[in-house]
Amino acid sequence: MAGKKRELHGVLTPMVTPFKDERVLFHGLIANVEKMNETALAGYFVLGTNGEYKSLSVAERFDVLRTVVKYRSDDKVVMAGMGFESTRETIEMVLAAADEGADMVSLLMPHFFAKKMTAQVLAGYISDVADASPLPVLLYNNPSVAAGVTIRADLIDLVKDHPNVIGVKDSSHDTYPANLAAAKGKLCVLAGSANYFLDLLKAGGTGGVLSLANVFPEPCARLYTLFKAGKMAEAEELNAALIDLNKQVSGSYGVAGVKAAMDLYGFFGGVPRKPLLPLTEQEKEALKASLAQSKFAC
Repeated sequence: MAGKKRELHGVLTPMVTPFKDERVLFHGLIANVEKMNETALAGYFVLGTNGEYKSLSVAERFDVLRTVVKYRSDDKVVMAGMGFESTRETIEMVLAAADEGADMVSLLMPHFFAKKMTAQVLAGYISDVADASPLPVLLYNNPSVAAGVTIRADLIDLVKDHPNVIGVKDSSHDTYPANLAAAKGKLCVLAGSANYFLDLLKAGGTGGVLSLANVFPEPCARLYTLFKAGKMAEAEELNAALIDLNKQVSGSYGVAGVKAAMDLYGFFGGVPRKPLLPLTEQEKEALKASLAQSKFAC
């Protein structure tokens, strides 16, 4: 593969998977995609943490991916979370994701044998998958859901020259500055949280995959637009509001909070799949009261 690597810019929504009675609510997923198609989002990250992909069977994962690909608008990219524990299965699933129309794949690092996941081992995994993948590969750094396995600058140094590794989605506030520096000129870096999205853009990042975009897709996309236009005063004001919202929604309640907020703002959130629990009625009322005080009150 010769030439310049593909770059990913702007804001993607890490799509939730709506459930009702433990079943995937596909009409709700379709409605969410169709509504988000009307926004300035760059696209959708399917089968990530917010999508509860570890709680889906492999068949369900591909049903969800197939649905999002079918209903997304032509201007939206679809990134599919395809990290599995073995290199072999990851490659098989990446090939299947390509067949289903995904534009790129994201790899959460293997972590069942966490103590053995050295930079060298992970670099081998990434390189083997990227060699076999017909799609561009982004790395997904989220140690909070990967048994502490963390993508650090030493790993980025080992894989950043691979022609099919194009970027990193970093959901760790602790590592993103060093990872951004290591990736400079080689990989695009996207923030995994609204809490440091603007800071990352200022430091050379190219976008964000923001859980808050499930609830407030247009304001999240607008922050990127303001930054690119050099309207920093407006960007800073909007950023402060989004950070406050993020702390109230996903910061306080996680996926269940994101889903509950979506229900309040006209999307289909539903409840998490067990063993995760939905918000209690008291928590829902507290969330509703907090959101009512925001500049984006429904």
